[in-house]
Amino acid sequence: MAPERADDIKQRVAAHWDRRAAHFDEDFGHSIRTPAERAAWNRILDLVLGGRGALHALDAGCGTGFLALELATRGHRVTGVDFAATMLAEARRKVRGLAVRLVEADAEQLPFKTGSFGLVISRHLLWTLPHPEATIGEWMRVLRPGGRLAVVDSQLVAGAALPQRENARTSPEYATIGDQLPFLGGRAREEIATLLAAYGLVNIGSDPLRDLVTAQEERGIQEGQERQTRRRYVVWGDVSADM
Repeated sequence: MAPERADDIKQRVAAHWDRRAAHFDEDFGHSIRTPAERAAWNRILDLVLGGRGALHALDAGCGTGFLALELATRGHRVTGVDFAATMLAEARRKVRGLAVRLVEADAEQLPFKTGSFGLVISRHLLWTLPHPEATIGEWMRVLRPGGRLAVVDSQLVAGAALPQRENARTSPEYATIGDQLPFLGGRAREEIATLLAAYGLVNIGSDPLRDLVTAQEERGIQEGQERQTRRRYVVWGDVSADM
């Protein structure tokens, strides 16, 4: 992809998320509002952290700070990166007083030294990237030996209706660049696990997050939305300690 085309794609992506930043946390699935959602996220983060002690974690594509906040309140030191400045402004408001550093940067080209982090985690980010597979290698670069990469993501279900509220994939900004985003519709959990293994990660694990899916479906019904069919998951793998 030509550099000017890649820059144009990233500008359109940033414009979309900047436009939505002020009300992003009000949209479905971007917050925790029920006990069932809280229980599901507690379990997810226990899986991701794998019993590790305090970590320096990178939240890649941190948006308004959902994961950064969750990790920081558990005693981890967090660096969050996003290239949508208005999303970062919202994140700064939420994480004030916690051990969180927020950096305006591109998750595909990180401004950090090799081996800087014990954990790199992303949430619903890979589908927005022009180079999602190469980005896995970049995230591995900044992990220490023994560090963990975790991807929380989803896959569109064939034939399922998109949410009634604004959806990024059908937005004006994404309408003109969707053909340049290889993971636009998401990828299956098994495909992401295979991709992590192909990049040399070990101890690959995954979970289909059925408790989160159920909790979000129940919340949607409570909020008067039509039932949505979603397929969510988390996949993780470790950098070999011998590297």
